[in-house]
Formats: sequence, C-alpha cells, structure tokens
Amino acid sequence: MEFKHISVLLDETIDSLNIKPDGIYVDGTLGGGGHSLEICKRLGEDGRLIGIDQDMDAIKAATERLSDYKDKVDIVHSNYQDIESCMRELSISGVDGIVLDLGVSSYQLDNVDRGFTYREDTPLDMRMDQSQSRTAKDIVNNYSEMELFRVIRDYGEDGFAKNIAKHIVKAREDGPIETTGQLNEIIKAAIPAKVRQGTGHPSKKTFQAIRIELNHELEVLENSIDKMIELLNPGGRLSIITFHSLEDRIVKNIFRRNMNPCTCPPNFPVCTCGQAPKGKIITRKPIIPSDEEISGNKRAKSSKLRVFEKF
Repeated sequence: MEFKHISVLLDETIDSLNIKPDGIYVDGTLGGGGHSLEICKRLGEDGRLIGIDQDMDAIKAATERLSDYKDKVDIVHSNYQDIESCMRELSISGVDGIVLDLGVSSYQLDNVDRGFTYREDTPLDMRMDQSQSRTAKDIVNNYSEMELFRVIRDYGEDGFAKNIAKHIVKAREDGPIETTGQLNEIIKAAIPAKVRQGTGHPSKKTFQAIRIELNHELEVLENSIDKMIELLNPGGRLSIITFHSLEDRIVKNIFRRNMNPCTCPPNFPVCTCGQAPKGKIITRKPIIPSDEEISGNKRAKSSKLRVFEKF
C-alpha cells in the first residue's frame, strides 16, 4: 500500500515557520514528507532539513518524496522526544524551526494491517513504531478493569468508560480479544443503542485512548516541548498541529509557561524567582482549517495550529 497522507494546515504551518533559506529546520513527525517537501522548496544551498519518524513505512515514503533534495536532508528513525540526541549526532546545536503534526497518519488509519482502524476486522496492533513488541492487544487483554477504565476515561474522554472496561474484562473470560472487530462488538454492547445513534462510531474514543496509551503520545509530547524550545535559535519557531483537546491543552499550557515562567506570588511587587520568559506565543488563538480544507479532507476538521517564537 502506498503511503498517502494529506498534510493539514499545510500553507499556514509553512508560513508560521518564517523559513530562512539558510536555516536549519526539523520535521519531528516526518510522515509522508508533506511539510518537509514544502520546507525544502524554500531552502537555499546552505539550508538543511532533518526529518524524524518512528515509522519505517513513513521513512521509506518520505525518503522517496524528498529525493530531489537529498543533499540538504537528513532522515532519522527515532521518536521526536529524542530530538536532543538526534541533533547531537548530527552536530547541530541550534535550529531555526521545528514542526510537529501530531496523531495518527491517514496511511496508518487506512492500512488495515496496522490495526488502527475500527472500520475493518483486523488484528489489534496500533503500534506507530513497529519495532516495539507491545501492541494494543496486550493492553486490551492484560490491563486490569481499573486500568482500562482510567485509559478510556482519560484518553478517550468517553462517558461510558466504566461500562466499556467492564465489558472488555468480561469478554476476556471466554478467551483473548484478538481483533478490532471483536473489540468493536464489545464496545457496542457497552453503550446503549439510543446513545449510539447519530454520535459517530461507538469505538472511536476507545480506539483513540488505547492508541494514545500504547504509543505514550501525551507523555512524549509533554516531555518534548521544553526541550524543543531550548533547541531553537533566537527568532526560531515551534509550530505544533494537534487533533484533539488533550494534545491542544498540553501545547497551550506549556507555551504559556515558557512565555510567563515567573513563579512569584501575584502580589509581589518585583519578580524574585529569576525565571525569564523564553519567548512569545505567536498564535493568540489557534489557527484552524478553512471550510474549504475540511470539505476536501474530513480529517482536518479537529486540527489546531499553535506557534511559539524563541527570544
């Protein structure tokens, strides 16, 4: 299957990076190389792009897509949370821009064999990095009812989390849950029929929750933003596209903290903590896709772009 992924908010993201022809830019979620290709088109002879991805299918697709620019591109098989060591290995001490396009790619969703989809019956997998051994199947079959409830409640924000967890544990008594189809049926049985009507696919929130838990998506994001801001050269920008409220909240809060890190009580006349702002938030409100973009790509609907500039 060909690696296809439509990059959302493409023009807005590229514009937000303020690309300098001789700058160094990092695409921390390389995917099919959509954002990276547009960055490369704007780079001069001395410009450089580093693409990072944990998915070997993505790396293969992006390497091909960026082949015309291979002299100025380095592609690394890693997770963006390891950006510091990736830069060290490439002898890079500072960069002029970083872009993250979070979540799951269209290719990963549409490639049935990857086990992300709730629309087909396929083995439960959901690994973004296929070199790791743990899969969604391990979570579904080995987590306690309490752990499953926590995951579905916190990462899926599903009001029926308790009932879904209970149904999963009950169903496991008859043997392991192996496929997305089996899990679908269990979730369906846990949500009353009248609630299921007109609210989208009943499994959407639970599948999102399991995927986030398996790939440590929120943890990775939370542990990476400060490091990325630190890596930026003065005037450098960090542009992050999120796809659900949990990611967006993390980005918004960490950007705010970096713009106003002072920990002094509000009634102190002068700051004594010595925490100086690292930069400023460029997007007072997140940038969202146009109606035109959404009509051409339904998956763009929930996307939000936030941008931070280093002092």
